[in-house]
Amino acid sequence: MKIGVLGGTFDPVHRGHIMIAEEAKDALSLSEVLMVPAGQPMFKANERITSAEHRLAMLRLAVAGRPHMKVSTVEIERPGPSYTVDTVAELKGQLGDGDDIYFIIGWDSLEQFHEWREPARILSMCCLAAVPRPGWPRPDTQALEARVPGISGRVVFLDKPQVDISASDIRDLAAKGESIDRLVPGPVADYIKENKLYT
Repeated sequence: MKIGVLGGTFDPVHRGHIMIAEEAKDALSLSEVLMVPAGQPMFKANERITSAEHRLAMLRLAVAGRPHMKVSTVEIERPGPSYTVDTVAELKGQLGDGDDIYFIIGWDSLEQFHEWREPARILSMCCLAAVPRPGWPRPDTQALEARVPGISGRVVFLDKPQVDISASDIRDLAAKGESIDRLVPGPVADYIKENKLYT
């Protein structure tokens, strides 16, 4: 099988995340996409993050009725900071020997991939599926290769979707009591209201 992995804080999960997962599934003929909410994201160490319980609940609501999208709790269950290399290794151990992992990453994050923990080891375990980010040019393959040798043969560039939705904007709108219905799946919007998140 070909398995997509989309990690993120998902605070909250929004329509852009769903679009990215759907597009990657179709473009790469993936069997399924695993949505992996971060436990303790390294790059947001100083930010206040909604509890894993709420983020997980919202994610499960968002993927309900989408049998090809599943939620993995590997990062939430693992103590300490969340590193992609550990997550991919753990997922690799759970999957079959012949299964291929495609780690879905934005063009902006791909530019910083060389700064991630053990990038070469990540590439030895999976391919990268790079999705565009509004305002970011497509990363230069030669420049990527110079920083992480071998990456050019392990990355697939997708040309869509162009998603311009920000979780921080959603939190700001919710804090002001403004509608977020067009930005998040309906059940997620209801959950945010019922639990008074971001207010």
